[in-house]
Amino acid sequence: MRVAIVGIGGVGGYYGGKLAHRFPAGSEHEILFLCRGAHLEVIRRSGLKLITRGGELIARPALATDDPAALGTVDAAVFTVKGYDLLQSARSMRPAVRADTIVIPLGNGVDNDGILRDGLQTGVILNGGVYISTHIEVPGTVEQTGGSCRLFFGPAGGDIEPFRPVEAMFKAAGIDATLTGDVRPDVWGKYIFIGPMSGVTSVYGLTLGQVLADPEKKSMLAGLMREVESVARAQGVRLDDGIVEQALGKAASFPPETKSSMQLDVERGRKTEVDTMLGYVVRKGAELGVPTPLHERAYAALSRGAR
Repeated sequence: MRVAIVGIGGVGGYYGGKLAHRFPAGSEHEILFLCRGAHLEVIRRSGLKLITRGGELIARPALATDDPAALGTVDAAVFTVKGYDLLQSARSMRPAVRADTIVIPLGNGVDNDGILRDGLQTGVILNGGVYISTHIEVPGTVEQTGGSCRLFFGPAGGDIEPFRPVEAMFKAAGIDATLTGDVRPDVWGKYIFIGPMSGVTSVYGLTLGQVLADPEKKSMLAGLMREVESVARAQGVRLDDGIVEQALGKAASFPPETKSSMQLDVERGRKTEVDTMLGYVVRKGAELGVPTPLHERAYAALSRGAR
């Protein structure tokens, strides 16, 4: 397969790096990187250095470029860009995507498949996600700092056999990948944790441990999770009865000094995924008639840059 990794940041660098290291140029799979700037230049010159908890490796893709047209057409495209860049990235990838190209988003949102359909107008669009903490250390170097590294993907229902080769490719590269026949519970199971956690830590400028130690802030976190649950169930997504308690338990398992990536973006004055993490729930709740007052409050505060 010819496989494009769209965005070689933390997530794309980890999974793309594992794939390119396992399948160098001339292998059964051709791994292509789409990235830009100084990061691209170092990768072209020296390869991508990936630092993981299990060791270090140098990955050399068959091609690294900032021009989607240079990719040619691909059999699979894995999108790992931030939510605010996803639609434009999809539009730019139209020359590389055929009607039978398998498309997999691994971002934080729950509607990434819909965004990709709008942007690409073609392709076999799946959904997916990952549990990992990574970042670009310096141009050309990506470091994994935490997370189970688990990857999940699949359709919202239907036959999964056509996607087995992609699953096999991931696994051959040492990636803990799971193909599922209904990916929605997995996508929403992550979102019910990551969205509310990002919202509370970012609004108040507190670490996760500080949020959980403050009864008022912990109550807000749980309330945001319940709103996500309500929006999911209103769309027919199957979730465990104790999903909120599970999500709170997951939060308690993190180091207390943990800051969400959105919180770090707020602190550094960078563009944030506030629309992905909170705005979607506000809009979808209004569309479905599901009240989301806590999301509305947090979204408004972060949209105007208030703490």
